[in-house]
Amino acid sequence: MSTATTAATFAEGLSAGIGAIEGESETILALRLEGSRAVTATGVPTPKQEAWRFTNLKALAATPHEPAGPGTADITPWRISDSHRLVFVNGRYAAELSAVGGLPDGVTITPLAAALGAGSERASFALGKGINLADHPFAALNTANFVDGAFVHLGRGAIVEKPIHLLFVAVGGERPTWSAPRTVISADPTSEASIVEHYVGTGGRTLTVPVTEFHLAPGAVVRHVRLQEESREAQHIAFQSSRQGRDSRLFSIALNVGAALARTDIDAELGAPGAHASLDGLYLVEDDQHTDSHLQVRHAAPHCTSHELYKGILDGSSRAVFNGRIIVDPGAQQTDAIQSNRNLLLSAGALVNSNPQLEILADDVRCTHGSTVGRLDEEAVFYLRSRGIGRATAESLLTYAFAAEIVQQIPVTEIRERMERHLVERLPQGELAREAF
Repeated sequence: MSTATTAATFAEGLSAGIGAIEGESETILALRLEGSRAVTATGVPTPKQEAWRFTNLKALAATPHEPAGPGTADITPWRISDSHRLVFVNGRYAAELSAVGGLPDGVTITPLAAALGAGSERASFALGKGINLADHPFAALNTANFVDGAFVHLGRGAIVEKPIHLLFVAVGGERPTWSAPRTVISADPTSEASIVEHYVGTGGRTLTVPVTEFHLAPGAVVRHVRLQEESREAQHIAFQSSRQGRDSRLFSIALNVGAALARTDIDAELGAPGAHASLDGLYLVEDDQHTDSHLQVRHAAPHCTSHELYKGILDGSSRAVFNGRIIVDPGAQQTDAIQSNRNLLLSAGALVNSNPQLEILADDVRCTHGSTVGRLDEEAVFYLRSRGIGRATAESLLTYAFAAEIVQQIPVTEIRERMERHLVERLPQGELAREAF
């Protein structure tokens, strides 16, 4: 089957999203058309392309997916208490499930469709900035077809005390469906907030293709957690973009535990002196799950810092891919960049492909990168067993400790507790391991 045919099979009715939001501007229509042309030109990626070498989408490309229609869901299992909450079911805003109120002056949390339909210049200006759609076909697919999503604007100096919970629920049907939620986060100077981007599912063969964009003005601080825990029948292919101004701070943690196939592409640019990006992640996969994390951090200005620590725990016949690239542009002197990928294999059938990279075009920098793949340290296991701890408990303690370095950084208590529960459920004697911490 040719690339063009598989693209048509997968994205049948691609242009259906063109003009999907009532009142959207000519600028947005032009952006949608650009996305449509990019998908048509590139088709669905294949393993012949370096960026997709270890993630095969042949089955996905050959499966017709219908656009997901409106739905409803019981969100009780996923709610965060005392938060500002926007809920989207199959990529569409669910007003009856959302609860946003008591916002500080200058803060807007609203459906993106409402903002664009009302002619919001800020939402329109931020949408799609800095994304090369030709290089990211699924971001292009989202751009052409998104129906709704979240728009968060933090005004100058605004501080949001409660977490902002953006909950995206995929509800499956009798046939495979797909949705493309879009999120735009715009933070004005010296503003501050914690944002949880949360993807869940109720079952069924669903595909979620989200795009999230961050625009941080000078001095803005955003703490971001991205938790993907969709059903084991689901597929999830996401793109995250961030552009940062002088002395801004982005602390982002990507957590992947669900879906049969999950991929997240992160493209970050530090565009002014003093900007800092911390992009950490943890993936827990088992059975035949497949997860793929692609990161690119561009230091485009001097005196910027970045930190990446990705950890993976793999069991069964699961697969993980990590590709991290740090680019230091000419003139970006005094760059300080650290990148590390560490993987723990709990079974003989698990496999990791890890490829950290540096591209340095300046001479006064400090950049490091590294990767490890291995099993539990037998000396550490022996040490615990010599103190009367059974082997299963010892292994669970060490595995839990391996993940805790990331989990304990999660700034929202209820999300941190969710990840702790995922660990407990997947480890023998997991509850004892959690109590030890």
